[in-house]
Amino acid sequence: MKRTFIITLIGIVLSALPSCRAISSLLHDDEVVAQVEGVKLYRTELDALIPKGISPEDSAALALQYINAWASDLVYLKIAQEQLSKAEKDVSKELEDYRKSLLKYRYEQLYVNERLDTTVTDEMVDEYYEAHPEKFILQRPIVRARYLNIASDSPALKQLRKMMKSSDPNDLVEADSIAYSSALKFMTWNNDWIDAASLAGEFGTDYNSMLNSMSGGWIEVKDTTGLIKLAYVPEMIGKGRQAPVDYSAPMIKDMIISARKQALITGLERDLLNDARENGNFTIYGTSTEF
Repeated sequence: MKRTFIITLIGIVLSALPSCRAISSLLHDDEVVAQVEGVKLYRTELDALIPKGISPEDSAALALQYINAWASDLVYLKIAQEQLSKAEKDVSKELEDYRKSLLKYRYEQLYVNERLDTTVTDEMVDEYYEAHPEKFILQRPIVRARYLNIASDSPALKQLRKMMKSSDPNDLVEADSIAYSSALKFMTWNNDWIDAASLAGEFGTDYNSMLNSMSGGWIEVKDTTGLIKLAYVPEMIGKGRQAPVDYSAPMIKDMIISARKQALITGLERDLLNDARENGNFTIYGTSTEF
């Protein structure tokens, strides 16, 4: 069936314009920036969605993206209204179900926020860790590492290499000080375990490739701009092994708090049903064998 839509969409015009200056002119010289079947999008609505201080090019690109999304919604809506049956367009039950679900969720959040104990001690963390070792098997290796990004001809590079490999905390403090004035970036995770994928991201590669290139604890990548990226990995725990408790602690705390939250919600539902029965507001007719 042939359909004709009267769509005056600035996005179509914008894509054909040779310059962002022309785009900017269209966006700001007219009050109405787009129209679909008589529904208008106004400049003030569009401007409110564009972050302040961005370049004209980025502003125009965001404007075009929003205009196309806005028009797409309206076009879809018109097609749906034309093609769906009266019964298919009746969404009152879904809306009512969603309203009930949303109100229930909001009350649960209010109830939980007023009662949830978020205190988790180190003893609780240790106890949970010991009771559930199977939950802390590593899916990827984790490492302790020191990372440096510096010009390959920097006179400080030799000294920094030596300090990065040192086990003396004072050397790492001094390395940080030297790197501050001579390197683009220096980071140390000497006291914290990190996912190997996070370190690989500094090298712009995947963790398998990164670890395969490691030699004597060193990972080194030079680029065409004269920069060198270095990492020294004094410790690593491989995939499939159990993560140490200090690495797992944030996850354990979340698990404990999540379990408390679920217990509150379960208790709330139980208490509400019991209260409703005691008050005569909830009655089941017949015997349980009939259901």
